Amino acid sequence: MSQHSAIDPADNSALATVASRRDWWRDAVIYQVYPRSFADSNGDGMGDLEGVRSRLPYLRDLGVDAVWLSPFYASPQADAGYDVADYRAVDPMFGNLLDADALIRDAHGLGLRVIVDLVPNHSSDQHEWFKRAVAEGPGSPLRDRYHFRPGKGTDGELPPNDWESIFGGPAWTRVTEPDGTPGEWYLHLFAPEQPDFNWEHPAVGDEFRSILRFWLDMGVDGFRIDVAHGLVKAEGLPDLGSHEQLKLLGNDVMPFFDQDGVHDVYREWRLVLDEYAGERIFVAEAWTPTVERTANYVRPDELHQAFNFQYLGTAWDAAELKVVIDRTLDAMRPVGAPATWVLSNHDVTRHATRFANEPGLGTQIRLAGDRELGLRRARAATLLMLALPGSAYVYQGEELGLPDVVDLPDEVRQDPAYFRGAGQDGFRDGCRVPIPWTRTGSSYGFGAGGSWLPQPAEWGDLSVEAQTGVAGSTLELYRTALAVRREQPHLGAGDSVEWLKAPEGVLAFRRGDFVCVANTTGESVTVPAYGRVLVASGEPTVAGDEAKLPADTTVWWTTA
Repeated sequence: MSQHSAIDPADNSALATVASRRDWWRDAVIYQVYPRSFADSNGDGMGDLEGVRSRLPYLRDLGVDAVWLSPFYASPQADAGYDVADYRAVDPMFGNLLDADALIRDAHGLGLRVIVDLVPNHSSDQHEWFKRAVAEGPGSPLRDRYHFRPGKGTDGELPPNDWESIFGGPAWTRVTEPDGTPGEWYLHLFAPEQPDFNWEHPAVGDEFRSILRFWLDMGVDGFRIDVAHGLVKAEGLPDLGSHEQLKLLGNDVMPFFDQDGVHDVYREWRLVLDEYAGERIFVAEAWTPTVERTANYVRPDELHQAFNFQYLGTAWDAAELKVVIDRTLDAMRPVGAPATWVLSNHDVTRHATRFANEPGLGTQIRLAGDRELGLRRARAATLLMLALPGSAYVYQGEELGLPDVVDLPDEVRQDPAYFRGAGQDGFRDGCRVPIPWTRTGSSYGFGAGGSWLPQPAEWGDLSVEAQTGVAGSTLELYRTALAVRREQPHLGAGDSVEWLKAPEGVLAFRRGDFVCVANTTGESVTVPAYGRVLVASGEPTVAGDEAKLPADTTVWWTTA
């Protein structure tokens, strides 16, 4: 196969910087940028690609390896860009293709790789294929590229099956035909503005392989695949037989999720990716019933990584964490894939707020809880995550210790799930509030024209400016931890840990001459002093061969 390289061969410095580490993705720290809320370059209140580009040096200095960009494609924004109208165009609110090209080139020059979101399960209802499918009426060949079906009932007035949307309500919407009569129904597992593609149709696969090549030729280093588990539906679209389907998600294989046929798609995609130089990667957003089924997505001829949602949903509890860590490592080892670890993203309540509340409330909550407790646990959980073997993901603003904004007025909310009653809780706006860069200003440095979601008054004290150079700040903790992670050969690498004896509620493990100890209890504990402290989320007291760890504290040691 031919080899492609989108980096300018004449730009030896950029090429050397980005390609300096083989298998970089196995222990990479990848930073998620939500473009709407990262930085606004033109003062319209909405973040954009030029804003992201202007802040790339900050990410380089933070110490991450790659940047993952949430969708910036042309879109009506019914679901914040996860409803794509044109996969080869940048939405004007974010800029244009020249801005994307400049961002990719600048990132490579700084030694950062760029991963872009890809949304293959569904398009926007404003995608040209779907608009033509509706306009041409029943029998249109384009309807075969989606899931159009006649309805049940005397006049087709009932949905074709009993599937429910993840956002609430039926997963089917009936169209009005060109002659004005009620007509066929189309499937949408999410919002009605997001019709699902029919991946049994060869044109869909052809189109997405072409889209992959378009962005690979632009120079991106990989793709995060949205709803990677959802592309293939069970043959015949059978009824599920339950009217509380959302409670079943994540507990069983559903007829619309985690079907075995998705793996044929990803084997074809891997062939495309492997034509390109520079170790490009795929990352799956695959919500599966077990981590063992997640491992199916990262077999050697499929994808490179899959998000570990089982870990994200685990409480701050030593026993529960140990089970998930062991099970994850055991599942990934046979397929030769690295584990991934993540605590927050654009779809869940930030972990500084989740950990501020009692466990068991889920991943979307509307309670501020004990913020001091939440931040203390979040800092400790971050050091634990970064000490584990594999790759780690950081969501923008968590390095500032940002809590979720739980008191947004209803009238400013934009999460489509919020307006559909029985679906997801719909509180995702709280983790998407634009992040603060400066102590003061109309949007704390986000941009000159305010922000698309209101920021709390305390945002200035949590800003990059307020925390930079301040010993003990959460930002400096992240910077130190990421620097130490790069320096320590046993951090991130490998696929196992050696558990050490520890008091109840404490996790302790060794990796070479590195030791991590995490106290998940609300009380101080005494543990062995394993050597020299590298970094700590709290202030341990070391006396001789013992150390006292405060409540909810993680410490990294070196025995060298």
